[in-house]
Amino acid sequence: MSAWIADSAHMGMGTVMTHRAYGKHAEPSLRAVEEEAHRIERLLSRFLPDSEISRINRTAGGAGILVSDDTWAVLEQAVRFSSRCQGCFDVTIAPLAALWQEGRDRSRPPEQAAISRLLPLVNYRDLVLDPCKKTAGLRRKGQSVDLGGIGKGFAGDKFVNIFTEYGVTSAFSNIGGNVVALGTKPDGSPWQVGIRHPRMNHALIGSVAVSSKAVVTSGDYMRCFAGPEGYRYHHILNPSTGYPSDSGLVSVTVVADSSTTADALSTILFLAGMEKGLALLRGFPGTGAVLVDKDLLVHVTPDLKERFRAAESIRTVVWD
Repeated sequence: MSAWIADSAHMGMGTVMTHRAYGKHAEPSLRAVEEEAHRIERLLSRFLPDSEISRINRTAGGAGILVSDDTWAVLEQAVRFSSRCQGCFDVTIAPLAALWQEGRDRSRPPEQAAISRLLPLVNYRDLVLDPCKKTAGLRRKGQSVDLGGIGKGFAGDKFVNIFTEYGVTSAFSNIGGNVVALGTKPDGSPWQVGIRHPRMNHALIGSVAVSSKAVVTSGDYMRCFAGPEGYRYHHILNPSTGYPSDSGLVSVTVVADSSTTADALSTILFLAGMEKGLALLRGFPGTGAVLVDKDLLVHVTPDLKERFRAAESIRTVVWD
């Protein structure tokens, strides 16, 4: 088996992706995965002018456009998550995301007036999907879609499908912190996925043992900046307020069968906060979470009790 190990690393979807596969067809499977990553990015990135998402955004307020099956699928799932999770997830957040990106570039939060002007444009119900024609569009001019909270998860599920098609039964992909693990390691042991410490560089709060699972973390330490008053402004925006979430959580890791589900739920729970988030999680059987509050106390859901291993000096509590 050792002769059939293949590794690869490449840029894609705005991040570094790394992969490892075991088996006779490991190398061609990784080439196919890299090609798939670039294909998905060409469909879903709002930063690429020729992507289907960019075309939807440019035609906002007009007729919907014909989209591919993959773009349709990820948009349909995004709307479903938004509907189920009471406004804690909204792919029409792009106008505010762009505004806050300008703020990060200047290390200064946007003016309240600018946020108030754009906030009415954020409404997933204005994303119109026609299941018969397979078209997608936005009702109002100025609206736009950003799949940053679900797109990498969707890609992870696609990668697993490709590995399976190539007969690979043991593989691992890290999509900028979104991890998908197929099967176990070749020796039968589970994959150990580290969870980053939200306040210490190059440190972990612990690791979770998984096989054929996705592990996705959302935290306030990515794409953040300190404003003039020293307050930390991060990239996970509350669709209701237009400001970075202040739910009492600083990191949320979700473990699920589906990478798409884990990606969306990590954002949803981060925005919802501890109590509401755990209540929402009960609607997704077989899905677990590790949540870190502002006091750096780590909360673990019961189904991960035996799989989560805390790092030294990390305080943990297991929910009933």
